[in-house]
Amino acid sequence: MADHILLLAGTLEARQIAGELARTYPEMRLTVSFAGVVLDLPGLGLPTRIGGFGGANGFADYLRTENVGLVIDATHPFAAQMSTNAVKACDINGIPLIRLERPAWAAAPGDNWQHVGSMADAAAALPAGARAFLAVGRKEVFRFTERADIYGLARMIEAPVAALPEHWDLVLARPPATADAEIDLLRAHAISHVVSKNSGGTRSYAKIEAARRLELPVIMIDRPNLPETITAPDKTTVLALVKTLLSQS
Repeated sequence: MADHILLLAGTLEARQIAGELARTYPEMRLTVSFAGVVLDLPGLGLPTRIGGFGGANGFADYLRTENVGLVIDATHPFAAQMSTNAVKACDINGIPLIRLERPAWAAAPGDNWQHVGSMADAAAALPAGARAFLAVGRKEVFRFTERADIYGLARMIEAPVAALPEHWDLVLARPPATADAEIDLLRAHAISHVVSKNSGGTRSYAKIEAARRLELPVIMIDRPNLPETITAPDKTTVLALVKTLLSQS
């Protein structure tokens, strides 16, 4: 196996995995790749690239040119195109791929979820007059701005490329750690519905707990289907798989 690991980042776990790999395998070349959707990227002190690869074939060319021997996909669960291209590119080059696939959230007692398969379905599911809290990202929020009959409270890390409707509100922030903070936000804007991707993990779960406590309906966008590869539910399992694969090389 070539001594170059490519880590596709974009999640908290990716940053943690990057640090562990750098400490455990200092002799290995490690590159951390970000899609560039968010400009406020963490400084990892490691070689970093930003941007796409030019589709699956461009990705395959990069792997070959850079002598990559292992790819770790720790992107967001909804980064379907990148994850799909990673599988194709690794298959073309015969390179092992490990995908971090943290468990999806499951409804708990007291939850009122409506499952939908896409952003468009989520926008259509909101009733007229809804006051929706939208935790869907800056690129997808415009699926909802087409609904002139709803109010939106949109939270994202960076501002969208175009202005939101005048009667909407925009919060530029990362998710808070506590449900109490989310409850305060939802109450302050008289929110009637929460719209969320089923991202899994703990970092953005507070809004789901807040909706439960406020007895608000949640329109839950299910994850996209991804092609098969080696998967791991958490960073510990990812690192264990890396150790196994490297020991076989």
